[in-house]
Amino acid sequence: MSDDRRLAVLRAIVEDYVSTHEPVGSKALVERHQLGVSPATIRNDMAVLEDEGYITQPHTSAGRIPTDRGYRLFVDRLANVKPMTPAEKRAIETFLHGADDLDDVVDRTVRLLAQLTRQAAVVQYPSLSRASVRHVELVGVGGRSALLVLITDSGRVEQRVLDIRSAVDVETLGVSLAALRTRVNATVAGKRLREAREALTDLVQQTPAADIAIAAEVAASLGDCLTASLEERVVIAGTSNLVKSGADLSLSLGSVLEALEEHVVLLRLVQELAEEQPSERGGLSVRIGAENLHLGLDGTSVVTTGYGGETVLARLGVLGPTRMDYPTTMAAVRAVSRYVSRILAS
Repeated sequence: MSDDRRLAVLRAIVEDYVSTHEPVGSKALVERHQLGVSPATIRNDMAVLEDEGYITQPHTSAGRIPTDRGYRLFVDRLANVKPMTPAEKRAIETFLHGADDLDDVVDRTVRLLAQLTRQAAVVQYPSLSRASVRHVELVGVGGRSALLVLITDSGRVEQRVLDIRSAVDVETLGVSLAALRTRVNATVAGKRLREAREALTDLVQQTPAADIAIAAEVAASLGDCLTASLEERVVIAGTSNLVKSGADLSLSLGSVLEALEEHVVLLRLVQELAEEQPSERGGLSVRIGAENLHLGLDGTSVVTTGYGGETVLARLGVLGPTRMDYPTTMAAVRAVSRYVSRILAS
């Protein structure tokens, strides 16, 4: 019973500190929460929680605030992730509805997460280590120009405008491109991106002599598209929200912003979270404070989850101060992930 009661006291301290931004005293706990015990018992429980490292006293005359360890226990003991309200669900669906392509989906998602959570949002583009070529389009667009479009099975689209310098007869260029498009798709469609890139050499060698110069130009551009598609990418939004967080990040804000600018750091962090054993709360991962070993992020908390359905394509989430509304943030991250997964599946 004492452990359950102390957990209730810790939960009340976390909730009040997140809400008021002020250290929490025993008097405030008695007034705001129905804990069913005397003020003296609450003070004793707070003393035990402080001895065990779950709360701390920032000033001698102040109340208590949660430590990283206290936030961790609070998150681990959440019975359920707070459900989104019907109005919030409609807002998410409306914001994401009508996205044209993968770039649009990612852009809308990262902006939506930042707005919902008032934190910095991060969305990883779908990992293409196992992606395949769905289709390659190649059409003339006037004169010696041609449009090359690469579409992967994950929804990624890369395109290039080519100036076919080797085309001697502009009148028959369209015919050559149509024939080459057929050969390109026969060569790379269905192949993993790295395999498709390697197959381009065979494509050029097997092209009739009359079109081999054009095929070499197209193969070079398509190779660039395949290389670009293999690059891991993340998109960030809402960094201004961190500036508004007040004293929470006042001493470390510069380091946090520098870390966010280093996409390599974010990609490494996202990969580490992907490799962790997912929690029982819908695959949500939460790193708090010093659990973030990356330079500049040890004063923040990160909440992420995978998206893409049964086969996780990538991760999305938010980063903010440790004084975070964890239940609401976790609910928003999970809900947005589910909607994005539904959109990509359709």
